[in-house]
Amino acid sequence: MKVVVDSPPLKVEGRKLKVENRNSKIETRKSGTGNQEPEASNPEPRAPNPDNRRTPNIEPRTPPTDYDRALVAARYIIARGGLKPRLGVILGSGLGEVVNRLENARRLPYESIPHFPRSTVAGHAGELATGYWRGVPTTMLCGRMHLYEGYTPSDVVLPTRALALAGIEYLFVTCAAGGIGARCTPGRLMIFSDHLNYQGVNPLAGPEDARLGPRFIDMSEAYDRELRSLARAAGRKLHLKCSEGVYAGLLGPSFETPAEIRALQRLGADAVGMSTVPEVIAARQRGVRVLAVASITNPAAGLAREHLSHQEVLEAGGRGARNLASLFDEVVASLPPA
Repeated sequence: MKVVVDSPPLKVEGRKLKVENRNSKIETRKSGTGNQEPEASNPEPRAPNPDNRRTPNIEPRTPPTDYDRALVAARYIIARGGLKPRLGVILGSGLGEVVNRLENARRLPYESIPHFPRSTVAGHAGELATGYWRGVPTTMLCGRMHLYEGYTPSDVVLPTRALALAGIEYLFVTCAAGGIGARCTPGRLMIFSDHLNYQGVNPLAGPEDARLGPRFIDMSEAYDRELRSLARAAGRKLHLKCSEGVYAGLLGPSFETPAEIRALQRLGADAVGMSTVPEVIAARQRGVRVLAVASITNPAAGLAREHLSHQEVLEAGGRGARNLASLFDEVVASLPPA
């Protein structure tokens, strides 16, 4: 049926028509004969709302900050580890045997700890261990994350920050390194006196969060003078081949070229590796006292005829782990009481 626009509502053969004066929409009702007129064009869909309530305006969640992630991990470590640590230890490639020094140890896989990244490199167990070392409550990171794995600097140092927020006063850091200096030959230990950061990044770069510590930190004594003295004394007592030196941290994962090693020699480096520097910077931001010791596993590139391989590093690191554990054992025994 055609409807003439601008007409009042009409009753036509039992039908009631509502006519709008817009030449566009026609609403109809069923007639007594069962026929149905066309519906309004393009009706607006409405979501079901049985309670007739206003739909809330939900804002997207703000992602957690680096501090938030580290704090959640710290609380989990304390709760599941069963202690509040005073000492933290980071174990490098092939150095996992050091964890055997812990008494009443508990182990937590990294994947069970909130926000913890996963270690993907062979020779890194990827678990956290808590226990007592010479009576000192200790948490050990058995395996670390590296920048060359694709992690951001914030990811790499998140475990260190978590330990700092959990309460550690001291951080002992280990790594496997290539020897550059004359005294840094395979089988020896090198106590860090300083480092060169040639990894191209710094974990403190980015938005400032005062809860993590100051942004501009003094690195003139990154490696604690008193802890270094204790380590030297322990080396002499145990008749270990041990000396101090400067560590050069590079990005990796490729080993260095002979030309790069010659350049590092001229810059004063005694050993070279692909880790440690970010964790030390993050620990110092929180005021944690740091001792770092490298197990020299091989001569750096160009200083020997042999080709370098990660398997060689792991094997040599394993041989040096016992000496490293003995050195730390003496240092822990000499720490002042809490």
